[in-house]
Parts: sequence; structure tokens; C-alpha cells
Amino acid sequence: MKYLLISRTDAIGDVILTLPMAAYLKELYPQAKVSFLGRAYTGPVIRCNTFVDEFIDYTALLQLTDKEQQAFLRDKHIDAIIHVFPNKHVAALAKQAGIGMRIGTTNRIFHWHTCNKLVRLSRKKSNLHEAQLNLSLLRPLGFTQVPTLAQIISLNNFTPTIALPTRLQNLLAKDKLNLILHPKSHGSAMEWGLDKFKALAEALDADQFNIFITGSDKEQALLAPWIKTLPANVNDVTGQMTLDELIAFIAAADGLIAASTGPLHIAAASGVRAMGLYPGVRPMKAQRWGPLGKQAEYLESAGAGLEYITVDAVAAKISRWI
Repeated sequence: MKYLLISRTDAIGDVILTLPMAAYLKELYPQAKVSFLGRAYTGPVIRCNTFVDEFIDYTALLQLTDKEQQAFLRDKHIDAIIHVFPNKHVAALAKQAGIGMRIGTTNRIFHWHTCNKLVRLSRKKSNLHEAQLNLSLLRPLGFTQVPTLAQIISLNNFTPTIALPTRLQNLLAKDKLNLILHPKSHGSAMEWGLDKFKALAEALDADQFNIFITGSDKEQALLAPWIKTLPANVNDVTGQMTLDELIAFIAAADGLIAASTGPLHIAAASGVRAMGLYPGVRPMKAQRWGPLGKQAEYLESAGAGLEYITVDAVAAKISRWI
């Protein structure tokens, strides 16, 4: 195998939990080129992993004609593609482009027609973490044993691709713990609630914590009235960073609290303290989607909603970070 392609065309958090696959592919085939097919907005995250040799922009690929798409992939002489996220278009395209080994799960009917290596994999019923489930797809390539989470974390090499701009560096305190609160999720995860995040900001000692609220451009207007009600040691940086800058900012901070969102997984992969807030039900439990990092941890609700996670419980955990 000289050229291997990972395909995951969904969200940031999902992509980060797929990136360990690149490291294991390099172990299986040290001389192989490993590329990652993803959507344009996940490109900055994918480029942070040095085991990935090339990012292929699926968003840009879709702008080409069908024949141009096929020619684009054919000209790369890809030996194998791993369909981590089932995408009917990508699966058909890989077959049309003549990729020799096409790996997918038995759970998608279209994989039976487009893939020639099928892996039986039940994600919803499994007790494995998402990262471990992803690695199970490498069995047709000679991968024999699913690693522990500690082993997966040990191979992490997630590094920002840009230096933190001075305007953002100047916001970080040298004598306090720089803590990021990321309250929203674009609907991708169950949220703790703005009232809980506000109570947490008020509960943390202003002499010890320098707090930041992060969020996307779309979330900036939504959060603006709420942010005005927060304590003076809270800094609003919503909508003020590119994804590259956000990655660098998270890596330079001391910790982050969020639900199961992209920024939580960025923090965990960056090696900073990351506290995830999770419901206690499948398939959203931390057992499946928890943050992976040397300083990552989580609190899991006693029920289906995050309201069972108290402000006092989170504050107690965070206070031990000082």
C-alpha cells in the first residue's frame, strides 16, 4: 500500500476522533502517503495532525463535474479508501475512480454495491469509544487488535498550524487560570444551558480565573445579551477568530468546559485541561464520545438531560485545576 485515504465528511468533533487512524495507518504502512478527505471547514483541524500528509477538500471537489471528480481521484493512484463516515456520493465516486480497496461497514446498503471490503460494525450497541470503533475499520488492512484509549492518546500529535496572534495572546492572563467556556453547540450536542454557565462564571473566584466565552459568528449575536450579564472577569471573544486562531487560542489557554462539541475535542487533543459535560444515555454517553487527551475528563449526568450536572460539581472539578 502506497496511498491510503481516510474519508470523514462530517463535523469537527467526529473528525478529531478519526485522526488517530492516520497514526495507525503509518504504523501499518510506514512509507505510505495518508490523505484525509473532509469538508472545507474541518481542514484546519485535519492539518493539525502531522500523520496526515494531505487534506483533500471535499467541498471543493463537489464543485467539479462528475468526470472531473473521478479523474481527480484516479490521478492520485489511491490504493485504499476507508469510509469512516458513510457518504453515498463518496462511496460511488471511489468505485468509479478505480480505487482498489474500498472499506465500509455492512450497515449501509450502498456499501454493498460500492465497497469490496465490508466490516461488520454496530456503533449504537457497542461499548467501545468512537475512536476505537473507527480503528476497527482497519481490519482489512491488517489491523488486528483495537487499542486502549490510553494507547490512542499516547499517539496524539495534534499541534496548531499557526502562532497565536498578538491580539489574542495579550488577552491571556499570566497570574490567573485562563478558562474557556463554550456554551453552545450548533445543535450537535446536548447543551448545559446559559443559566448554568452564568452561575459557574459567578461561582469561580475572579482573582484566580480569567474567563473567555467562545462561539461562532452565528452564535455571537445570540450570546451578546447574555454575555453582558456576566461578571467583569469574563471576556467575550465570540465570532472573533478563524478556526486556525481558535485552535491556537485553545492550545494557549489553560482549560475549556463544553458539551460534546468540536472545541472540547480540540482542547483534549491539544493537551490542555478539557471538561466535557455528557448525558448518561446511549449513544451520547462519554463512553462513546468522551474527550481524548492526557488532561481530558468529563462529568456525566445521572439521567438523559444535563440538568443533573450541578454547577457546584463542575466548579469543584475546575477549582482543582488551580
